[in-house]
Amino acid sequence: MDINAIVEDFWASRARGVAYPPQWFDKLTLDQACRVQLGLLDKAVAAGARQVGWKVGLTAAAIREQFRVHEPVFGYLLEEGRLDSGVEIDLSTWQGTGFENELCLRLGQGLRGPNVTTEQARAAVRSCHPSMELVENRGDFTAQLAVAVADNVQQRAFVIGPEVALDGAMNLAAVRCAVDINGAEVAQATGDAVMGDPCASLAWLANKLAEYGRGLEAGQYVMSGSFTRQFPLRSGDAARTRFEGIGAVAVSARPA
Repeated sequence: MDINAIVEDFWASRARGVAYPPQWFDKLTLDQACRVQLGLLDKAVAAGARQVGWKVGLTAAAIREQFRVHEPVFGYLLEEGRLDSGVEIDLSTWQGTGFENELCLRLGQGLRGPNVTTEQARAAVRSCHPSMELVENRGDFTAQLAVAVADNVQQRAFVIGPEVALDGAMNLAAVRCAVDINGAEVAQATGDAVMGDPCASLAWLANKLAEYGRGLEAGQYVMSGSFTRQFPLRSGDAARTRFEGIGAVAVSARPA
């Protein structure tokens, strides 16, 4: 297939408000979808957007079970989507909002695959933030995974709490998080739910991006993958996630 032509078609569909163009249902492989996603990223940057990092999705067994898929996926983060903890969101322009509970890793040095190890990835991380990824269900993620990947894996925004410096001594796999919605605890999990270690997710990303001639740059954010399953965020909700030894992050949705 002509990937550039597919990128142009997705771009035109997006301009019409159609994130999942039906003409591509059941027609793309995951590899083609990744190439389309990166082409759309390049077009967004050329149009004035600023990329600030990447995300890894479907890293936790709970998330893979929820969406019935068996391997991670990646997406990109834009400056316009970076929000500070405590933000209140107006969901009137969102399509089916959810949140995932993650560590946002900040790179002190670049990483480029192939063959990046978990230890090398850990050494490249300078700090992390307690964070939530805010996702938008713009189409049928489970039925049209390839189209979802092309459309940047539901990414809409990411919320980060205060930055915490890392010196390599903290075991991110052992970090425990607790999730509250409207004051009631709904989940607990530890970092080993993320491919055994969030730094393993980072290594996977560096190696996967190398297949497409891309790499990770110093200063970029990486949303390493959710500790828990995805939770819906509805009008009037207040969500807060505490990461032991790191801090907390919170988001609320304006009442309708």
